[in-house]
Amino acid sequence: MVTFILIGVTVLVSWQAFNNRALLERLILWPPAIDRHRQYDRLVTHGFIHADSQHLLFNMITLFFFGRAIEPVFVDRIGHLGFAAFYLSAIVMAIMPTYFRHQKDAGYRSLGASGAVSAVLFSFILFAPWTLIFVFFIPVPAIVYAVAYIGYSIWMDRRGGDNVNHSAHLWGAAYGIMFTVLMEPRAASTFVARLLSPGFGS
Repeated sequence: MVTFILIGVTVLVSWQAFNNRALLERLILWPPAIDRHRQYDRLVTHGFIHADSQHLLFNMITLFFFGRAIEPVFVDRIGHLGFAAFYLSAIVMAIMPTYFRHQKDAGYRSLGASGAVSAVLFSFILFAPWTLIFVFFIPVPAIVYAVAYIGYSIWMDRRGGDNVNHSAHLWGAAYGIMFTVLMEPRAASTFVARLLSPGFGS
């Protein structure tokens, strides 16, 4: 239920912002607005707007598949509100290193749910590392995708130049793992056990 609500709100707000430049500018992460005007809500609201429909579609499809799969694990332990808090806090935690890096940069802006979606995805991978993920219609084990995703994000974060906040992807992934292990300490041992017993689809 929470996953569907998050998707619905994100699609609605993003769609509105596509056609309303003033709304986009008010919700986007713009560090000086936080530093000068104390608009701390931007640390969350930037996760509900996207650059274009393709950006939105990719994030929401990923959230749809992996959010639905992992949400019951969270609900059993910390309830529906707990899962919502995990997602919202992931938006914030994923962007904080970027915010501090660009705190005085009036020309920097960032938007999108990618950091929180990465947190959801990597939380799922902890429980099912060998599940097949379809990347451009090609089946890839989740753990292989995770390693490639992290490596690519590190490389692109250092290289820069593509207007994608790869740092948020990395920190979102790390936060998803950390939060999940703190919530369910057995997740770490479960991950290792399943990682050592390859079985596609589990």
